[in-house]
Amino acid sequence: MQRNPRPKDPVAWIIAIAAAATLLTWWRLGIPSEPFFDEVHYLPAARDMLGAGAWPNREHPLLGKQIIALGIAILGDNPVGWRFFSALAGGLAVFAFGRACWYARDTRFAAIAGSILLATGFFTYVHARIAMLDMFMVAFLLVALWQCAGAVREPEVGRRRLAVAGTMLGLAMATKWNAVPLAMVPGAAFFFYRLGAGRRRLLLSRRGAPVPGVSLLEAVLWLGAVPLATYALTFLPALFFAAAPLQPGGLIALHAEMLALQESVVQPHPYQSRWDEWVLNLRAIWYLYEPVDGVQRGVLLIGNPLTMLLGLPALAWCGWRGVMRGDNAAWAAFVLYGVALGFWIVAAKPVQFYYHYFLPSCFLLAALTFALDATWQRGWRLLPLAVLGGSVAVFAWFYPILSAAALPGADGFQRYMWLPGWV
Repeated sequence: MQRNPRPKDPVAWIIAIAAAATLLTWWRLGIPSEPFFDEVHYLPAARDMLGAGAWPNREHPLLGKQIIALGIAILGDNPVGWRFFSALAGGLAVFAFGRACWYARDTRFAAIAGSILLATGFFTYVHARIAMLDMFMVAFLLVALWQCAGAVREPEVGRRRLAVAGTMLGLAMATKWNAVPLAMVPGAAFFFYRLGAGRRRLLLSRRGAPVPGVSLLEAVLWLGAVPLATYALTFLPALFFAAAPLQPGGLIALHAEMLALQESVVQPHPYQSRWDEWVLNLRAIWYLYEPVDGVQRGVLLIGNPLTMLLGLPALAWCGWRGVMRGDNAAWAAFVLYGVALGFWIVAAKPVQFYYHYFLPSCFLLAALTFALDATWQRGWRLLPLAVLGGSVAVFAWFYPILSAAALPGADGFQRYMWLPGWV
């Protein structure tokens, strides 16, 4: 029997979608012209790294603030310099997500649909326009997952891809600790696949899934040692800070201090929320709502109301599909969502916010992508196209309140307040 040829790689489409998302992010990137929301914490930290050689904001690792500092060093201490690399990371995240969907499903529709859904899911756009750490973390992690999916699909280059994936996992953890639980998933998956194969030479056998040609022992190197080494190396600049430099051998003590700082925030906040409110998209958070640059402006973080809700039955379908049909891509979306959200259910961090749902939302959109792709492959084209068109349309409707565009007045936010928890 002649096998169907593999579909043509839709890389040009993914590049085009990522480029369009980046250009939209760049439009009025300098507005607001003043720091807003958590920029008031990260910009002083970046400036201190460049100037006094200090390291404030020690509850987070160094890398994300170093990237912001690099933008300031290249483009100046101005709004575009602050947000330059966030904008690039947003485009990279859209591209990496599309590539991951391509390698996971091997269909053009999944790759294109995934890119569109992530670009219009609100989280990516809002965080690509602000000097925070989250966009860098998500971009690094999605590149790692793209490389892991590529290693499974094309094992002839699996070793190289796993090496890149391990490096990206380390960079994601070095940006924000939210990535740590997810960074463990690729290595754990490799172990369980090999264990399930029942190989007598479990550590050294190079046969079988998930990446033929790579032994479990070698996978420990790429997906275990390399991420940890990469993470540790990002702290090297702290050895040379003028103010309170990191002492040689002091990395463990430093992390005890960082953990204590993370758990010390207990003061209630009007915008704090719970994980169950995130799942149902019930509680928004205002990053900005005030007169800035001569007019009333706002930046509201919620999830795209259409895709955040449609993603929930899609997620259930992925769980069923993974267990009953052995669909590895669907199961991966289900597990990654569970790990990303489960971390916040058990985390010893009493004050939490909706932006912590950024990573889980990526895997929710992956689940929706795979469910729509299954529908598309059955020849039912209307529903997938309607969902994609609807996601773009809802994004366009909310665009003014996502982009700090000029609003008609102090009550201009009212038309967007579909739920009481969004106020």
